[in-house]
Amino acid sequence: MSDLVRLEVAESIGTIRVDRPPMNALNLEVQAGLKAAAQEATERADVSAVIVWGGEKVFAAGADIKQMQAMSHTEMIDASSGLISSISAIAEIPKPTLAAITGYALGGGCELALACDFRFVARNAKLGQPEILLGVIPGMGGTQRLARLVGPSRAKDLVFTGRFVAADEALEIGLVDKVVEADEVESAAREFMSQFVGGPAYALRAAKEAIDRGLETDLRTGLEIERMLFAQLFATKDRTNGMTSFLENGPGKATFEGA
Repeated sequence: MSDLVRLEVAESIGTIRVDRPPMNALNLEVQAGLKAAAQEATERADVSAVIVWGGEKVFAAGADIKQMQAMSHTEMIDASSGLISSISAIAEIPKPTLAAITGYALGGGCELALACDFRFVARNAKLGQPEILLGVIPGMGGTQRLARLVGPSRAKDLVFTGRFVAADEALEIGLVDKVVEADEVESAAREFMSQFVGGPAYALRAAKEAIDRGLETDLRTGLEIERMLFAQLFATKDRTNGMTSFLENGPGKATFEGA
């Protein structure tokens, strides 16, 4: 794993920490680090949920433009798959994920946040896809994930203009899920994600897969994906424990094993 990205685990919550001061620009090394951290978080049984965190000052202010500016067309053809795969690796973590955002989440930083299931931001946060101001478009999933999250019209507004969105507007349009004071972002994220610790891991995984895969297809196919995943959960101990506990003790009292 890169020294610029590390996975820290405490109380079954993994934090993927991006640490490339001053702005956490997502250069090739950071991209590789994100993929490695996502893989580790996926594989570790002691990680129930994942927070992506850029620190107290900035989440990530975008890709490394200096590095990109020097690339030729063919070099970018080769590098572009890595741009997408680093962000997709975060999206494909089969556990609940949350981007905890302070300061800027722009360009690739915004795309990194979009790859998470939830986004909590500080009141000072600014989000956006300003790639159009460089004569290009988002290249790490922004045109696709943003449109799916806030709708095509709002996504076109942000992508066509390249404007920055403040925290309150981001909440209003559904780009983020919660706004808190800057010094509370990490603690609010941990408090929210702690509810998934000790939960039915395979059911959470199935729920995430059903929603994410269903959004990529038609309703009929999505319903079939849901049906298959629902039926598969009848092979888990957690399903047995959950239903037995419900019948004997009422709802919300089951103890799960993650198996």
